[in-house]
Amino acid sequence: MKISILVAAAALLTAACSSAQAANFEFWYGNTGSVEKAILAQCDAFNASQSANHVTCVGQGSYEVSMQKAIAAYRSNKHPVLIQFFDAGTLDLLLSDAVVPVQDVLPDVDWNNYIKGARSYYETSGGKLYSQPYNASTLLFYVNKTELEKAGFTEMPKTWEDIIEAARKLKAAGHECPYVTNGEPWSMFEQFSARHGLPIASEHNGYDGLNAEYVFNSTFVAKHLQNLVDWRKEGLVKIASDTKAGNYTAAFNSGECAMMENSSGSYTDSAKAFEGKYELSVGLTPMYKSYERHNTFVGGASIYIMKGHEQAEIDGAKAFLDFLRKPEQQMFMTASTGYVPVTTDVLDAIAKSGDAGSRKYATAAVGIESMNEPGTADTRGIRLGFYVQFRSVLMEETQKAFAGTETMQVALDNAKKRGDELLRRFEQTYKTAKLP
Repeated sequence: MKISILVAAAALLTAACSSAQAANFEFWYGNTGSVEKAILAQCDAFNASQSANHVTCVGQGSYEVSMQKAIAAYRSNKHPVLIQFFDAGTLDLLLSDAVVPVQDVLPDVDWNNYIKGARSYYETSGGKLYSQPYNASTLLFYVNKTELEKAGFTEMPKTWEDIIEAARKLKAAGHECPYVTNGEPWSMFEQFSARHGLPIASEHNGYDGLNAEYVFNSTFVAKHLQNLVDWRKEGLVKIASDTKAGNYTAAFNSGECAMMENSSGSYTDSAKAFEGKYELSVGLTPMYKSYERHNTFVGGASIYIMKGHEQAEIDGAKAFLDFLRKPEQQMFMTASTGYVPVTTDVLDAIAKSGDAGSRKYATAAVGIESMNEPGTADTRGIRLGFYVQFRSVLMEETQKAFAGTETMQVALDNAKKRGDELLRRFEQTYKTAKLP
C-alpha cells in the first residue's frame, strides 16, 4: 500500500513538474531598436502580472530571419509556440502547415472588435483570422510644419497636387529637399495602390486563387511613379540615395527634407528628433484629386501560433495573447513606438485616460481612420506567393527608372514579367494545396 502511495505521489509530482515546465514558452520576434524595447517591456510585464505562465521573448534581428529560423526549427521540432511575422509573408505561412488559425485556438475572443483594415490582411478568403494583429502600422504623411510655414504654405497638404505646390514654394525659398521617399514598394507602391483602390494583381491580389497575375503595370500607379521620376528631375522630390544622410527617415528627422510618407511606427523617433527644433504634423497620406480614398493596408506584424506543442504551452500562449490585446497594452505600444491600436475599444480608452490630446497618441486616431476608410476586394491586403522576393524585384527595376536607364513603364513591365514567373513557381510548388 505504501508502495502504491509512493508511486501515485511520484506520478503526481512528475505531472506537476511537466505542467510547470510546459507553462514556459517562447515568443520569437523580428524587431530591433525602440520596437524591440517595447516588446521586451511587454514580455516582462506579462511575466510580472501572473505566475502561472512564463514567456521567453527571443529577438531574431528581422522578420525574414525569424520566419526562416522558425520553419527550420519546426522541421526539427525545436520551434517556438509564438512567432511574429510581417504582412508580406502571410501566404507563405498560411501554406507552410506550421501554424494554426488563432481564431480556432481562441474561439471565445470577439475578433470582430478588430479594426477591419488591421485584420483583413491576416484573414482567410472566408474571413477567419489566422494570426493576431500586434505591432500594426500603416502609412502616414509627415510634414515639417515649421519649414512649410517659412515657405508660405500654411495648410497641411492633402493631395498630390498640394504636395507639388508646396514643394515648388519650398524650392523657391531655397529648400533643397521638399519631399523625400525611400522608393520602396510598401510605401511608394502598395499603400498608394490600396488607398486609390487599384489592384496589384488579379484574383483580388491573390485572395481568390494561386493563379493570380500582376496587373500594376497597367494601373494609375505607373503614372504616379513616372510623376515621381519627373518631379525628381525638377528638384521637388528626392529618393533616399539623393540625401546627405543616405536614409530618407534620417533626412526628414534632421530637417534636411520637409515632407515624407512613412510608417506610423516611425512617429516616435521623428517626434524626438524634432523636439525643440521643428513642429511636426502627421496626417492621412495624399490622394490624387480625381480618386476616392480607400483604406490603407496594415503594416508591421502579427503573431502566429505554431503547431506541435503541449496544451499547457498553448494555454500560456493564449494568456499572453489575451494580455497583449488589452487596451492598456496597445496604448503602451502606441505611445512607445507610434504603432497603431488594432481594436476598436482603444480610442475610447485613450479618450478616458486623460491623455487624449497627448502627442504620444498622435498616430492612433489618424492611423485607425486610414485603415478604416471604405474598402474593396482589392484593398484587403496582398495574398501573393514569394511576395517578399517580389518586393526586391520591384525595387531593383524601379531603381533603373530613377537612375534614368529606362522609363518607368518599361521598369514596371519588366517587374510584372519577373513577378509572374515567381507566382507561377509558387503555384507549382503548392499545386496540391488548398488556399485558405
